[in-house]
Amino acid sequence: MMETGTREPQMGLTFEKVWAMFQESGERFEREMQESRERAEREMRESREKAEREMRELRESLRETAQMVKETGQQMKETDRVVKETSRIVGDLGNKFGALAEHLVLPNIEEKFNALGYSFARTGPNIRFRDKGGKILTEVDALLENGDFVMAVEVKSQPTEEHVKEHIQRMEILRRYADEHGDGRKHIGAIAGAIMNEQVKRYAIKSGFYVIEQSGDTVKIDAPEGFKPREW
Repeated sequence: MMETGTREPQMGLTFEKVWAMFQESGERFEREMQESRERAEREMRESREKAEREMRELRESLRETAQMVKETGQQMKETDRVVKETSRIVGDLGNKFGALAEHLVLPNIEEKFNALGYSFARTGPNIRFRDKGGKILTEVDALLENGDFVMAVEVKSQPTEEHVKEHIQRMEILRRYADEHGDGRKHIGAIAGAIMNEQVKRYAIKSGFYVIEQSGDTVKIDAPEGFKPREW
């Protein structure tokens, strides 16, 4: 006769087990929520610190930029002052150099042209020609005259081609002025300079002007063989 064994009855889910599961889930949920809050707070703190750091850097950059603008403005003012002062000095030097050129040219010019056969009897510096209303039409640095010719000399420290062109216009004004005043003498011109560029010299001669250059303590007249000045 077989003995029947005995089994312990299997226990199902009890209230206690369910409650324990709920407690465990609740603790895990609370732990995860805490971790999420801490992570969110940390990220917000890092973002805030980054934003504050960038704002500080921006303010510092703005201060540096403002300082640079201020310094640049001061430098520009100083540069402008230096440019104006340099221009004034250069202008003064140009005026003094021009006056020096006139002093070198005028004392010898009549003698030099008379050696070429012109026989000028009168030389005048800085002659102004005015219209009937007193307006200045033109000014001649040196004017040499005799019964047949009027020589108008333009004196520059360093003549340019533009100066030659201006002298052509000056000669045309003198011709009109002479006609209006019944002066039938021939008008001729010359360009004088303390420093004469070779290209400018050729241009002046081609335009029909005598060229007067400084030569030591005196001046010399440059005119190629067979040169005939233009007459107005």
